[in-house]
Amino acid sequence: MFDCGKIAIIGGGSWATAIAKIIVGNTHHIGWYMRRDDRIEEFQRLGHNPAYLTSVHFNMDEIFFSSDLNKIAQAYDTLVFVTPSPYLKNHLKKLKVRMRDKFLVTAIKGIVPDENLVCSEYFHEVLDVPYDNLACIGGPSHAEEVALERLSYLTVGCSDLDKADSFAKILSGRFIKTKTSSDVIGIEYSSVLKNVYAIAAGICSGLKYGDNFQAVLMANALQEMSRFLLCVHPIERHMEDSVYIGDLLVTGYSNFSRNRTFGTMIGKGYSVKSAQIEMEMIAEGYFGTKCMKEINRHMHVNMPILDAVYNILYERIAPQVEIKLLTDSFR
Repeated sequence: MFDCGKIAIIGGGSWATAIAKIIVGNTHHIGWYMRRDDRIEEFQRLGHNPAYLTSVHFNMDEIFFSSDLNKIAQAYDTLVFVTPSPYLKNHLKKLKVRMRDKFLVTAIKGIVPDENLVCSEYFHEVLDVPYDNLACIGGPSHAEEVALERLSYLTVGCSDLDKADSFAKILSGRFIKTKTSSDVIGIEYSSVLKNVYAIAAGICSGLKYGDNFQAVLMANALQEMSRFLLCVHPIERHMEDSVYIGDLLVTGYSNFSRNRTFGTMIGKGYSVKSAQIEMEMIAEGYFGTKCMKEINRHMHVNMPILDAVYNILYERIAPQVEIKLLTDSFR
């Protein structure tokens, strides 16, 4: 059985905090990189993250904090990356530690902008980490519900299933159930696309489309996702698994979904900038939409929902016009 060794969290947002809660609850020690010393000091003083999931309290004796990414990378064996995808490149530029022998886990549900790579591909190309040392966490799992200890199901993807199983055991517990998969690329891309489709669901909600249409939208989104995954990584997979359809549904329907919230604001007439300012949180799907559009220019997959969201967010086509065209393409 693979030994994950000492585990560290890279990132300080809500999902990072939720994953930290899961792991430290089972291992009773984690390293935790946050870029701001003042945030770390306030965390240590209060006993909880001062900015995200403030109801989750931690034992400070079980956490080693540092704003020095290299110190954390040097001291820990498994690094769990939970930063917003637009910031990943800047974090990795600080790294001077050899990463090839580390076990890297991405819980980032986004694509690295400009590179148009999912995170495991980027870690492989930039940090020279072998694919069997790269894993991902997927599945329907809002951080807020994990914080409330509501039952959640996570899938750990890794080409080395022994390593996936070892890390899955670290996540498993009273309110977390886990399974494993070798479909790392499929899980990562589905995690990106479900955010795009959640924005579409939000736009339609803002335009006062009802539940009947939302169900048709989600059905077509699953078909679109399946077409793309089959093209980009043609293996046998079961789209009814929770890591695919489950994550799509919770992100498209839940009030906790920041991507749906962002889309709802767009549907109600907000500009992209005003919606981003008012939310004060990153909607990964905004960046993912542009990246996926650029990737699909080479793949040529039929993706009308992606195209519609891109046209609304980046081409400034009126949501009423674009969604009407989309509805005419559904059956």
